[in-house]
Amino acid sequence: MEQSAPPPYRRIVEEIRRRIDAGELAAGDRVPSTRRITQEWGVAMATATKVLTTLRQEGLVRAVPGVGTVVAEQERAPRAETARERRPRETDGGLSRERVVRAAIKVADAEGLRGLSMRRVAAEFGVSSMALYRHVANKDELELLMAEAAFAEVAPPRPAPEGWRERMEAGARLQWELYQRHPWLAQYLSITRPRPMPQAMALIEWTMARVEGMDPLTLIHMAVTLLNYVRSTAAGFEDDLEAEQETGMDQNQWMASMDPVFAGILESGSYPMYAGIDGVGEDAVTLESLFEFGLARLLDGMEVLVGRRAAGGGGGG
Repeated sequence: MEQSAPPPYRRIVEEIRRRIDAGELAAGDRVPSTRRITQEWGVAMATATKVLTTLRQEGLVRAVPGVGTVVAEQERAPRAETARERRPRETDGGLSRERVVRAAIKVADAEGLRGLSMRRVAAEFGVSSMALYRHVANKDELELLMAEAAFAEVAPPRPAPEGWRERMEAGARLQWELYQRHPWLAQYLSITRPRPMPQAMALIEWTMARVEGMDPLTLIHMAVTLLNYVRSTAAGFEDDLEAEQETGMDQNQWMASMDPVFAGILESGSYPMYAGIDGVGEDAVTLESLFEFGLARLLDGMEVLVGRRAAGGGGGG
C-alpha cells in the first residue's frame, strides 16, 4: 500500500528541524515568522501558524515576548566524564558585552544585517557561538545593543543651531551620516514596531528641541515624519551593499550593464519624463541628491505648518 505524503505543515517542521540540527539556526536565533513561512513555502497563514505551534510543542523553539519565536536551548542529560574526556573547557577569550557588540557592528557594516549571526560574530574571536551567550541573550538583543551603540556615536554640534528649521536639518544630517557609516541601521529601525532605544530617542529630542507652539501629538508626527524620511531614503545603502555582494558588481558597473535595456525603453517614446534626463551625468540622481532635495521640500512643508500655528491658525496633525 502506497504511503501518503506528509501534510505540508509537517514537511516545513522537518525542514526547520534540519536547519536547527545542521547549526544553520543556533540557540537564540529567530526562526521564520508565520509571514516568512507563507512566503517561503507558499502555504496559508493557518498552516504557518500550525508549524510554529508544532515546533513549540516539540520543544525546538520558544516564544520570546517582544522578540518572536527563537530556537530553544536543547537540554542534554548530564553524564560522567571519563579521564580521557576531561579537557580544559573553552574560555571566552576575554570577551565582554562591549567587545561582542563592536565585533557584530563590524560584521554588519561589511556584510549587512543578513550576514550577521551569532556564529559569524563568534568567528571573529575564534570561539564557539555559545561563548557569546554569556554576554548577550540572543541575536535580537545583540542587534538592539548594536543599534544603541551606533546612535551613541552621534555628537550633536556645539553650539546647537538656534532656529527650529536649522535644528531639524542638523538632526536629519546627523542621522544621514550615521546611516552611511552603518548601512544596516536604517533597515533595522521600525516605525510600526519601535524598539526601546534611549540613545536614538535622545537624538530625536535634540532635533525637535527648538520647535515651539506645537501640541505634543503634532510634534511627534513632525519628528517621526522626519525620521522616517531619512531612514527610508538611507535604506538604499544596505540594499546596494547586499546587491553588490550578490552580483559582484558595484553600482556603476550594474548601471552600465543596464544601459542597453533602458535605452530600448526610452527609445519607445512612451516615457518622455525619463527621456528628458537621458545623457545627463550619472551622478545627477543619487541617494545623496534625493536626500538633499527631499529634506529641503519636507522642511518647506514644516515651515508652512509652523508659520500657520504661530499665526494662530491651527493646522495640527
